[in-house]
Amino acid sequence: MAEKREDSTLVQLLQKGNVAAFDSLFEVYSPKLFGFAMKYFKNESDSEELVQKVFVQVWEYRQTLKSEFSFKSYLFTIALNEIRRYFNKKAVALRYLESLQKDPELTDNEIIQNDDYESTLQQINLIIGQMPPRRREIFLKSKLEGKSSKEVAAALNISAGTVDNQVSEALRFIHTRLSNENLSLLLFAIMFVY
Repeated sequence: MAEKREDSTLVQLLQKGNVAAFDSLFEVYSPKLFGFAMKYFKNESDSEELVQKVFVQVWEYRQTLKSEFSFKSYLFTIALNEIRRYFNKKAVALRYLESLQKDPELTDNEIIQNDDYESTLQQINLIIGQMPPRRREIFLKSKLEGKSSKEVAAALNISAGTVDNQVSEALRFIHTRLSNENLSLLLFAIMFVY
Protein backbone atom coordinates (compact mmCIF):
# COMPACT_ATOMS: atom_id res chain seq x y z
CA MET A 1 0.00 0.00 0.00
CA ALA A 2 2.90 2.33 0.84
CA GLU A 3 4.38 1.62 -2.61
CA LYS A 4 1.12 2.66 -4.28
CA ARG A 5 0.96 5.85 -2.20
CA GLU A 6 4.58 6.66 -3.10
CA ASP A 7 3.89 5.96 -6.79
CA SER A 8 0.87 8.24 -6.64
CA THR A 9 2.97 11.09 -5.25
CA LEU A 10 5.69 10.54 -7.88
CA VAL A 11 3.09 10.41 -10.67
CA GLN A 12 1.61 13.74 -9.51
CA LEU A 13 5.09 15.27 -9.67
CA LEU A 14 5.75 13.63 -13.04
CA GLN A 15 2.53 15.15 -14.44
CA LYS A 16 4.14 18.54 -13.80
CA GLY A 17 7.32 17.52 -15.65
CA ASN A 18 9.43 16.70 -12.61
CA VAL A 19 12.49 14.85 -13.95
CA ALA A 20 13.55 13.57 -10.51
CA ALA A 21 10.14 11.86 -10.13
CA PHE A 22 10.57 10.29 -13.57
CA ASP A 23 14.06 9.06 -12.61
CA SER A 24 12.72 7.56 -9.37
CA LEU A 25 9.97 5.67 -11.19
CA PHE A 26 12.46 4.52 -13.81
CA GLU A 27 14.84 3.27 -11.11
CA VAL A 28 12.09 1.26 -9.40
CA TYR A 29 10.33 -0.17 -12.45
CA SER A 30 12.92 -0.54 -15.22
CA PRO A 31 14.45 -3.73 -13.73
CA LYS A 32 10.96 -5.24 -13.32
CA LEU A 33 10.02 -4.35 -16.90
CA PHE A 34 13.34 -5.70 -18.15
CA GLY A 35 12.71 -9.05 -16.41
CA PHE A 36 9.18 -9.14 -17.83
CA ALA A 37 10.45 -8.44 -21.35
CA MET A 38 13.20 -11.08 -21.10
CA LYS A 39 10.53 -13.77 -20.61
CA TYR A 40 9.19 -12.93 -24.07
CA PHE A 41 12.21 -11.76 -26.06
CA LYS A 42 14.91 -14.00 -24.56
CA ASN A 43 17.55 -11.38 -25.34
CA GLU A 44 18.85 -8.30 -23.57
CA SER A 45 18.89 -5.93 -26.54
CA ASP A 46 15.17 -6.22 -27.35
CA SER A 47 14.31 -6.17 -23.64
CA GLU A 48 16.28 -2.98 -23.05
CA GLU A 49 14.67 -1.39 -26.09
CA LEU A 50 11.22 -2.25 -24.74
CA VAL A 51 12.01 -0.61 -21.38
CA GLN A 52 13.14 2.53 -23.22
CA LYS A 53 10.00 2.61 -25.38
CA VAL A 54 7.73 2.23 -22.37
CA PHE A 55 9.38 5.05 -20.46
CA VAL A 56 9.49 7.31 -23.51
CA GLN A 57 5.71 6.88 -23.72
CA VAL A 58 5.37 7.57 -19.99
CA TRP A 59 7.26 10.83 -20.43
CA GLU A 60 5.38 11.85 -23.59
CA TYR A 61 1.97 11.21 -21.99
CA ARG A 62 2.89 12.27 -18.45
CA GLN A 63 0.19 14.96 -18.32
CA THR A 64 -2.55 12.39 -18.95
CA LEU A 65 -1.40 10.00 -16.21
CA LYS A 66 -3.91 9.27 -13.45
CA SER A 67 -2.30 9.26 -10.03
CA GLU A 68 -5.25 7.37 -8.52
CA PHE A 69 -4.62 4.34 -10.74
CA SER A 70 -1.83 1.78 -10.40
CA PHE A 71 1.27 3.08 -12.14
CA LYS A 72 2.68 -0.45 -12.22
CA SER A 73 -0.39 -1.75 -14.10
CA TYR A 74 -0.16 1.17 -16.51
CA LEU A 75 3.50 0.37 -17.27
CA PHE A 76 2.93 -3.33 -17.80
CA THR A 77 -0.08 -2.66 -20.04
CA ILE A 78 2.11 -0.49 -22.29
CA ALA A 79 4.82 -3.16 -22.22
CA LEU A 80 2.39 -5.92 -23.17
CA ASN A 81 1.02 -3.85 -26.06
CA GLU A 82 4.57 -3.23 -27.33
CA ILE A 83 5.37 -6.95 -27.07
CA ARG A 84 2.23 -7.79 -29.06
CA ARG A 85 3.18 -5.27 -31.75
CA TYR A 86 6.68 -6.73 -31.93
CA PHE A 87 5.44 -10.28 -32.45
CA ASN A 88 2.70 -9.17 -34.87
CA LYS A 89 5.38 -7.52 -37.01
CA LYS A 90 7.47 -10.69 -36.85
CA ALA A 91 4.46 -12.78 -37.91
CA VAL A 92 3.72 -10.48 -40.85
CA ALA A 93 7.36 -10.56 -41.92
CA LEU A 94 7.48 -14.34 -41.66
CA ARG A 95 4.32 -14.77 -43.76
CA TYR A 96 5.70 -12.39 -46.37
CA LEU A 97 9.08 -14.13 -46.44
CA GLU A 98 7.39 -17.49 -46.86
CA SER A 99 5.29 -16.20 -49.76
CA LEU A 100 8.38 -14.77 -51.45
CA GLN A 101 10.29 -18.02 -51.04
CA LYS A 102 7.60 -19.70 -53.13
CA ASP A 103 8.21 -17.20 -55.95
CA PRO A 104 10.19 -19.04 -58.67
CA GLU A 105 11.58 -15.74 -60.02
CA LEU A 106 13.54 -15.11 -56.80
CA THR A 107 16.64 -17.14 -56.10
CA ASP A 108 18.58 -17.24 -52.84
CA ASN A 109 21.58 -15.75 -54.59
CA GLU A 110 19.69 -12.69 -55.75
CA ILE A 111 18.34 -12.09 -52.27
CA ILE A 112 21.43 -12.76 -50.17
CA GLN A 113 23.93 -10.81 -52.28
CA ASN A 114 22.77 -7.38 -51.06
CA ASP A 115 23.71 -6.99 -47.42
CA ASP A 116 24.06 -3.21 -47.38
CA TYR A 117 21.34 -2.55 -44.82
CA GLU A 118 21.88 1.21 -44.51
CA SER A 119 21.48 1.67 -48.23
CA THR A 120 18.45 -0.60 -48.17
CA LEU A 121 16.78 1.38 -45.39
CA GLN A 122 17.44 4.60 -47.30
CA GLN A 123 15.83 3.07 -50.36
CA ILE A 124 12.77 2.07 -48.35
CA ASN A 125 12.45 5.58 -46.94
CA LEU A 126 12.79 7.12 -50.40
CA ILE A 127 10.06 4.87 -51.80
CA ILE A 128 7.76 5.53 -48.85
CA GLY A 129 8.45 9.26 -49.29
CA GLN A 130 7.09 9.08 -52.85
CA MET A 131 3.64 7.99 -51.65
CA PRO A 132 0.79 10.48 -51.33
CA PRO A 133 0.97 12.01 -47.83
CA ARG A 134 -2.19 10.40 -46.44
CA ARG A 135 -1.27 6.93 -47.75
CA ARG A 136 2.24 7.31 -46.33
CA GLU A 137 0.85 8.31 -42.92
CA ILE A 138 -1.53 5.32 -42.85
CA PHE A 139 1.19 2.92 -44.00
CA LEU A 140 3.72 4.09 -41.40
CA LYS A 141 1.19 3.85 -38.58
CA SER A 142 0.14 0.38 -39.70
CA LYS A 143 3.40 -1.29 -40.64
CA LEU A 144 6.19 0.55 -38.88
CA GLU A 145 4.31 1.44 -35.69
CA GLY A 146 2.57 -1.94 -35.70
CA LYS A 147 -0.93 -0.54 -35.14
CA SER A 148 -4.02 -2.49 -36.13
CA SER A 149 -6.39 -1.21 -38.81
CA LYS A 150 -8.88 -0.24 -36.09
CA GLU A 151 -6.24 1.70 -34.13
CA VAL A 152 -5.11 3.58 -37.25
CA ALA A 153 -8.72 4.25 -38.26
CA ALA A 154 -9.54 5.65 -34.81
CA ALA A 155 -6.41 7.82 -34.73
CA LEU A 156 -7.07 9.29 -38.19
CA ASN A 157 -10.88 9.36 -38.03
CA ILE A 158 -11.34 7.11 -41.08
CA SER A 159 -12.80 3.64 -41.62
CA ALA A 160 -10.80 0.44 -41.09
CA GLY A 161 -11.61 -0.49 -44.69
CA THR A 162 -9.91 2.68 -45.91
CA VAL A 163 -6.86 1.80 -43.84
CA ASP A 164 -6.71 -1.71 -45.35
CA ASN A 165 -7.09 -0.34 -48.89
CA GLN A 166 -4.40 2.28 -48.40
CA VAL A 167 -1.96 -0.25 -46.88
CA SER A 168 -2.58 -2.64 -49.81
CA GLU A 169 -1.95 0.18 -52.28
CA ALA A 170 1.23 1.16 -50.43
CA LEU A 171 2.55 -2.42 -50.48
CA ARG A 172 1.74 -2.73 -54.17
CA PHE A 173 3.55 0.58 -54.83
CA ILE A 174 6.65 -0.58 -52.93
CA HIS A 175 6.67 -3.99 -54.60
CA THR A 176 6.35 -2.41 -58.06
CA ARG A 177 9.25 -0.05 -57.36
CA LEU A 178 11.44 -2.93 -56.21
CA SER A 179 10.48 -5.61 -58.71
CA ASN A 180 13.23 -4.66 -61.15
CA GLU A 181 15.95 -5.10 -58.57
CA ASN A 182 14.92 -8.40 -56.94
CA LEU A 183 15.45 -6.90 -53.49
CA SER A 184 11.91 -7.29 -52.27
CA LEU A 185 12.65 -10.09 -49.81
CA LEU A 186 15.47 -8.21 -48.13
CA LEU A 187 13.65 -4.90 -48.10
CA PHE A 188 10.43 -6.26 -46.71
CA ALA A 189 12.25 -8.30 -44.09
CA ILE A 190 14.04 -5.18 -42.91
CA MET A 191 10.90 -3.08 -43.09
CA PHE A 192 8.76 -5.38 -40.98
CA VAL A 193 11.47 -6.06 -38.43
CA TYR A 194 12.72 -2.44 -38.29
